[in-house]
Amino acid sequence: QVQLVESGGGLVQTGGSLRLSCAASGRTFSNYAMGWFRQAPGKEREFVSTISWSGGVVTYYADSVKGRFTISRDNAKNTVYLQMNSLKPEDTAVYYCAASKGSYYERASDFTSWGQGTQVTVSS
Repeated sequence: QVQLVESGGGLVQTGGSLRLSCAASGRTFSNYAMGWFRQAPGKEREFVSTISWSGGVVTYYADSVKGRFTISRDNAKNTVYLQMNSLKPEDTAVYYCAASKGSYYERASDFTSWGQGTQVTVSS
């Protein structure tokens, strides 16, 4: 298991940008597939993006964020990022980082470690 700590959330206007970071503990970060999920008030947690282990060659995005969000990883820093551009009010949610040992996952149920979340609020 790894410990995950998200940062970078905040309040931004429609059309603005934020970069979320997720720092992971441990020395085998490159062995973990990483993902971002979000949960808005009154809604279920939903998939945002995922990136494969090692070099992060494979990435996948929810249709709602495709073309606006970019996931990346820096294994030297044990960190995964989510660059969020052209933010919309419907992007408002708590964003969670997730990790699981293995090559690539998409479903929340496949991820074994979760961070505490960071709030993103987009004002109209």
